[in-house]
Amino acid sequence: MKIGAHYLGDGVCKFTVWGPHLESVALEVVSPYQRLLPMHKLGGYWQVTARDIQPGTLYLYLLNNRESRPDPASNFQPIDVNSASQVINHSFGWTDKNWSGVPLDTMIMYELHVGTFTPEGTFAAIIPRLSDLRELGINAIEIMPVEQFPGERNWGYDGVYPFAVQNSYGGPNQLKQLVDACHQQGIAVILDVVYNHFGPEGNYTSRFAPYFTETYRTPWGSAMNFDDAYSYDVRQFFIQNALYWLGEFHIDALRLDAIHAIYDLGAKHFLAELAENVAVLSQQQGRKLYLIAESDLNDPRIIRPPELGGYGIDAQWSDDFHHSLYSLLTGDRTGYYADFGKCEHLAKAYKDSFVYDWKYSYYRQRYHGNHAGDRSPSQFIVAIQNHDQIGNRVLGERLSQLVDFEGLKLAAGVVLLSPYIPLLFMGEEYGEESPFIYFVSHSDPDLIKAVREGRKQEFFAFHSQGEPPDPESPDTFNNCKLNWEKRQSGKHQVLLSFYKKLIQIRTQNPALLKRERESLKISCHEDQKLITWFKYSQENQIFCAINFNNCDITFSQEFTDNNWVKILDSAETKWLGKGSQLPKKTKLYQELTLSKQSFALYEKQFIK
Repeated sequence: MKIGAHYLGDGVCKFTVWGPHLESVALEVVSPYQRLLPMHKLGGYWQVTARDIQPGTLYLYLLNNRESRPDPASNFQPIDVNSASQVINHSFGWTDKNWSGVPLDTMIMYELHVGTFTPEGTFAAIIPRLSDLRELGINAIEIMPVEQFPGERNWGYDGVYPFAVQNSYGGPNQLKQLVDACHQQGIAVILDVVYNHFGPEGNYTSRFAPYFTETYRTPWGSAMNFDDAYSYDVRQFFIQNALYWLGEFHIDALRLDAIHAIYDLGAKHFLAELAENVAVLSQQQGRKLYLIAESDLNDPRIIRPPELGGYGIDAQWSDDFHHSLYSLLTGDRTGYYADFGKCEHLAKAYKDSFVYDWKYSYYRQRYHGNHAGDRSPSQFIVAIQNHDQIGNRVLGERLSQLVDFEGLKLAAGVVLLSPYIPLLFMGEEYGEESPFIYFVSHSDPDLIKAVREGRKQEFFAFHSQGEPPDPESPDTFNNCKLNWEKRQSGKHQVLLSFYKKLIQIRTQNPALLKRERESLKISCHEDQKLITWFKYSQENQIFCAINFNNCDITFSQEFTDNNWVKILDSAETKWLGKGSQLPKKTKLYQELTLSKQSFALYEKQFIK
């Protein structure tokens, strides 16, 4: 069943909604003029094909002759989450006919939040900035969730209509304009989707059908019903949603939020079924469409192919990489950072993707994770900043507020020179200093109070830093908007140039383009807080030395010959460093002095 309102042209629209236990359902046309059309039951679904329905028509479903509710598969909520749904004509003048996509292993990802990325906070306002992102070297933007949420301000994870494009962002047509413009610039679009829960306000799905199960509990309450009675139709609801974004909106990849909260003990996991369906659509479209999981499980089964017993998801985030790097830079050992903080952790993350691959976690007080050495590094996404890691702090401080300029350059180098797929968070590239704090705009007074109290309780242990900003306040939201003009001057411009240089090296250097784990040889010197690594290709070799110490360090390094040339040094004055003490060329055996909180890159080219 193709759920939702599907406009067929000539004033004809087909409405389908799932409601296996409902006694009656009627289509309630709200405008331009009111009428009530009974729907007939087909299996567990209710359906009617109506005439004199034009795009823009507002409608509700009348359930059991008692309550009128919006469509769970609404394509647009023009007013809010509690009001009527709207019929949409999805025809659009696409100009990306020759678009073939961006290969996953070549992506430089850039996560952005539509509402705070520009002063206007719309899809259309992003388009003029695409050329700047392309000049930086970005070839994939990852958009935080855009499914309809309550009010005008939200991270997007409180969405309640997975098929409806947020009205305050510009609606479905503007999103298509953005995707089309991205493809014209050679930029892929990744959309963050939430299949593990619905938001608390405007969530009427349980009035229609058993979308939830009490078998499991999530941080947001009852779990989505992926393996209990009637779960087949719930699975189809979300599979249709994925295909909707990828097909109707030409999205290139989906980032699946917190898949560890998708509970499914069936023989075929929902993620495996989802991957199968996306693979079919990829084949039909003649270009590869990707699924990327956010997971707290450290489980490589998620990204293994089905023939090896995996789910067939293309890639997943590696939080261990972030935690290792962040704790080294900041010295933070609170919460889950208690499991990290040594150079050996980052070296292992570089080498094996997961630090905890069935190792004992003192934070979790159990063994955690599994070995991922059989998976390509190009199946892992790494970052030093993202919406969660910034926004889950009391005051939402970015790394630019926590470490000095040398630390920012060091973090950039570690991420962008890694063998994994790098993800930047909007503004990171020029050292944006505005916070990114949790914000909402609910309308229910009791819910607003609960959210405020919840934030206070969450950060009770951090009372010394003050109370968290009020998530309901417009000021909290406005303070999170980017100061885009900063990238044009001073240290911000220097950092932006540094990011450009790193991305250029990453995308052009043969050794860095080689993704195989065997091509990387890494060493860790814990007493000096030093990590060194070599990376090999048939054309060249790369040597990198990274100093996390707060003082200069001198170490001995053996090279294969005298033909190693320095290609980047974060301590050089051109990058606002104190000045490098490293030679431009190395000898066979060399004593190297590396400035505090810096890294340097040497290259040896083979003579053909």
